[in-house]
Amino acid sequence: MEKLIDLISKEVKEAFEKAGYESSYGTVTVSNRPDLCEYQCNGAMAVAKQYHKAPIQIASEVADNLNDNAVIDSAQAVNPGFLNINIRGGFLAGYLKDMSQCADGRFGLDDIGRGRKVVVDYGGPNAAKALHVGHLRSAVIGEAVKRIFNYAGYDAIGDIHMGDWGLQMGLVITELKERFPDLPYFADSFEGEYPKEAPITIEELGEIYPTAAGKAKVDPAYKDKAMEATLKLQNGQRGYRALWKQIMDISVANMKKIYDSLDVHFELWKGESDVQDIIPGMVSYLKDGGYAHMSEGALVIDVKEDTDTKEMPPCIVIKSDGASLYNTTDLATIMERTEKIDPVCMVYLTDKRQDLYFEQVFRASRKSKLVKPDTELVHIGFGTVNGKDGKPFKTRDGGVMPLEMLIKDINDRMYERILENRDIDPDEAKSISNTVSLAAIKYGDLSNQASKDYIFDVDKFTSSEGNTGPYILYTMVRIRSILAKYTEQGGSVPVLPSSDMEFIAPKSASQKALMLALSGFAPVIEGACAEVAPHRICAYIYSLANAFNGFYHDTKILACEDDKEKSGYIAILVLTLKILEACIKMLGFDAPSRM
Repeated sequence: MEKLIDLISKEVKEAFEKAGYESSYGTVTVSNRPDLCEYQCNGAMAVAKQYHKAPIQIASEVADNLNDNAVIDSAQAVNPGFLNINIRGGFLAGYLKDMSQCADGRFGLDDIGRGRKVVVDYGGPNAAKALHVGHLRSAVIGEAVKRIFNYAGYDAIGDIHMGDWGLQMGLVITELKERFPDLPYFADSFEGEYPKEAPITIEELGEIYPTAAGKAKVDPAYKDKAMEATLKLQNGQRGYRALWKQIMDISVANMKKIYDSLDVHFELWKGESDVQDIIPGMVSYLKDGGYAHMSEGALVIDVKEDTDTKEMPPCIVIKSDGASLYNTTDLATIMERTEKIDPVCMVYLTDKRQDLYFEQVFRASRKSKLVKPDTELVHIGFGTVNGKDGKPFKTRDGGVMPLEMLIKDINDRMYERILENRDIDPDEAKSISNTVSLAAIKYGDLSNQASKDYIFDVDKFTSSEGNTGPYILYTMVRIRSILAKYTEQGGSVPVLPSSDMEFIAPKSASQKALMLALSGFAPVIEGACAEVAPHRICAYIYSLANAFNGFYHDTKILACEDDKEKSGYIAILVLTLKILEACIKMLGFDAPSRM
């Protein structure tokens, strides 16, 4: 389905051509002064020098050619040469009707991703370590990015890509050995079957890792033991592998529980360990192809380019002691994804401080042809979650806040608000609070541009006023309430897609503003997908919610005595609700039936 703005541009381009100018100058944009007009064209100023005419003269000639236009209601030339445009209400009503009839349920968004795969690499937690507030953004943004791609027709595949093969495992194994030296995992002579149950619980694991990490910082001998344990694990020592698997089992089970509470889901639960078997072959390929060379005992790929204005160190593939690094496993993962999935794009979500690292890895993978030339490699570097003091979010005692605790705090706060001054079943209140708090958390994060830090303000995020998740949900609940009352009055609410919905030309400025906001859905989603920018969808639904509430306060919807006019209002409400539902689903949350 053609975008509304393209249809308007088509009319203006024809008017330029009819006036004797190149049609390409007739491109229209949404007005940056909505108080003056709905759309604008600045082409007259761009073409004036070429035709040796004043821009206002050209704009006036074009405006004259738009009289009695079926799409454009008014076109006015304004000094120094702007063309201010408003569209016909009847044409706008017809456009919304076409949107409501789209059988694919995408309201005019083209199937831009058909037959193409995308891998979204998000999550990235280290096994054996508790998920904390620092893992929030990768999970929330990554899930939204994946859902946006899927909505646009791509086959988007989410991979948690765990850190499950590094020093943290060696630290945990070393600490367990010191505490429980008699466990069979540590006996080289043991040949029987290892216990089926892990020797520790997830709660004990949460204490063991920070204890071991703290020891390693102050005791070089302890760190050496941990590094030796890591090497034994990676070299396949039987007992260490068995213990590693049990640690992974309890870690992954806990991760799934927490990610489920965020409605974050991965199609692939892979980690660094999954590519260990292909690393030797990759290293041989890099050496034999001349892509990597030895430098000071390490195997590296030079990634510096002549156009670089800052230092660009080489990408280390194998350290001088023979150990692999994150670089190694990331390159091997890119190679594996290319061979097994063949995506058109790989998107990585991490802290923005890793920008340089990913630039190195991406360059190395391209230089060595581990990835196809036309495959996009995108790193979305996000900012930090800060407290009201502007510093990274902490617990009251100054520690890093566990993600589970953060989610619980928001749920508890929302539950208290729902119970205030109302009679509601506690179980229903709990269900509503879980839904609304998830919206508060996710919208509070996603409404910010990913690269920027933001302040996690519980009071602001849980408010039903302003640019918040609860405000969006409150708007949706209001629409549902109106539609329910309409049904009680004997009306029939259409189900989309529907050819029965009749949109009418707007009767007021607020009605037209809402209809124009609805017409902008497809361009917003297309832009959010192209730019990998969920915050664009947040900005859109906030403006759409505002437009609806303006219309609601100006219009007697259910009290309207003209049946045709009332059904037109209901059609607008149904489309508004369905578009809001589609958008929040992409952002990763739902709306309750009431609040």
